[in-house]
Amino acid sequence: MTVYLTQFLVALPAIFFVVDPIGVVPLFLAMTAGDTKEKVRSTALRACLVAGGLMTFFALFGTVIFKVFGVSLGAFRVAGGILLLMTALDMLRARPSETRTTPTEEREGAVKEDVAIVPLAIPLLAGPGGIATAMVLVARGNSMTGTLPVLAAIILTFVASYFILRASGLVQRVLRQSGVAIVERVMGLILAAIAVQFMADGAKELLK
Repeated sequence: MTVYLTQFLVALPAIFFVVDPIGVVPLFLAMTAGDTKEKVRSTALRACLVAGGLMTFFALFGTVIFKVFGVSLGAFRVAGGILLLMTALDMLRARPSETRTTPTEEREGAVKEDVAIVPLAIPLLAGPGGIATAMVLVARGNSMTGTLPVLAAIILTFVASYFILRASGLVQRVLRQSGVAIVERVMGLILAAIAVQFMADGAKELLK
């Protein structure tokens, strides 16, 4: 039980911070401006379901992908750590990360009729960093001890993301721009530490 709890306590902040639903709030508001409350709730729900499903898929079948492409776990940990570190550095500077979405994609999203799948679910919520994090976290444990806590962390993250996006107007009014920037920087610092640990673990495995 302790092993599951320890793995869960590592997985939850890693996944939540890289998904970063609070950082998505301003973009979500811009993309759903003028929509009815029902449509806003529907968009948030579908985006979270698709993003959560995608990350769950890669968490469950990541090892198969490793084998198909002949990629070692150590190499993927280093690559995933670098990608997470890039995202974390952008969060520390309180600016949008282009590893998740580009300004062009954001402008296209603002004028699309349905933004739930692209760009909200992919790549804003379930971007390369989130997918890499889920796969690396599962691979750190042994079968069930690696998989179940990560799946629980993914589910909890996207349940929280749904309620944050659903109440996005309230979140922005309470935190304001300065508050969002502070939360981003704190998340970025923790995520940077997790990224460095991923790279260290991967480097040790590659050197064996």
